[in-house]
Parts: sequence; structure tokens; C-alpha cells
Amino acid sequence: ERERVGRFVATGHVDGALLVSAHAGSSLVDELGALEVPVVACGKPLGHDRRLAYVAADDRDGARRMVRHLRDRGRRAIGTITGPLDMPGGVDRLAGYREVLAGEADERLVVEGDYTQAGGEAAMEHLLRRAPDLDAVFVASDLMAAGALAALRRSGRRVPEDVAVGGFDDSRIAMTSQPPLTTIRQPLERISREMVRLLLDLIAGQPPAAVILPTELVVRESA
Repeated sequence: ERERVGRFVATGHVDGALLVSAHAGSSLVDELGALEVPVVACGKPLGHDRRLAYVAADDRDGARRMVRHLRDRGRRAIGTITGPLDMPGGVDRLAGYREVLAGEADERLVVEGDYTQAGGEAAMEHLLRRAPDLDAVFVASDLMAAGALAALRRSGRRVPEDVAVGGFDDSRIAMTSQPPLTTIRQPLERISREMVRLLLDLIAGQPPAAVILPTELVVRESA
């Protein structure tokens, strides 16, 4: 798929590209750069953030907001299910979690996920085996949080009475899950608009720029 995209761009069919998801180490960014095609990334492009235009939600601050909220609710054994750690959201949301907990952070309570519901369910099961006494979990996406809720139900734990759950994104599943998810809202429409604006600026000859947009804590029943 990556090779097909590269060939299509190389034929000169496009004036620019919006890069929606890229893992660290992906060669696609380098290939697009070699073709001198203007590119704007969604999310901070790991390893390329000093030379590539991008628009991102403030993932680190969003994670800090969620973990502070969990602590304000009296939770002390707070785990996290991260996103993939070769992607900017995974890296920055984990960093925000660690910043709030500082010296209290326990690496037993950190499990890497993959942004899928099944992955969130498996990661939650792993966390419960490692730390059966945890009383809260910050999950780096709502979809993974839905999987975590399923694992908690199966284990007999009540949400939020026994384990509080916080997600990230404020996607539709956050509102339809049982219980509805407390989460971090990303300004997705504004991210899209800013990406297009930056791409048009690049095509017009402007230098690459970065835009970081604020997130918002949305409190529902899960935490």
C-alpha cells in the first residue's frame, strides 16, 4: 500500500498530501520529502517534527487533565493502557500520565495497546493480573476503553465504583458505552481545517509550521 501511494504521488497527480497516520520509522515521509511534495501530518510526526508541517491535539496536556481528574476523584492506583509507542499519541499521552504521577508512577501499571477494542480488552486483562488492586485506568483511546470496560465487567469489577475508567478522543463509542465514558475531547473538525490551511500555505510557498490545539475534559459516568 505504501509503495502504491509513493508511485501515485511520483507521477505528479497531486499538489500536496495530508498524512493522517504514520508510525515512527515509516519511510513514506522520507519518500514524499524526496519528491518535494508538500505534506501536512495529522499528529506530531515522530522524528520529522522539526521539518514537517503538522497539526495535533495537545495529547500530553489531555493526558495530564485526565490523570489529575482521576486523582481528584480519590484514585491512587492509576494504570494506563497506552497507544502504540511508535506513534505520537501513544508517546505523548504516556508522557502526560507520567508527569502527573511523577515519583508515584508504577511501571507495572503501564501496558501498551494498539488502538483496537480487542487490544484494549486484552491490555486490561493484563493490567488486572499485574495489579488486581488498581482503582483507575487511563486508556489512550475510547475504542480501547470500550474493550477495557468489557474486561472489567467480566472480572466482576464495577465502573466507576471499583475501577474508574477514562478514555481519549470523545468518539461516538464514548457516549454509547455502558457506562458512558469520561474522556478527552479532541477538536477533530478544527484539526482538519488547520491541516488544509497549512497545506495550501505550503503549496503557496510558505515554510512548514506546526499547530497544537487544546483538548477538553468531558466528564461522564465512568470516572
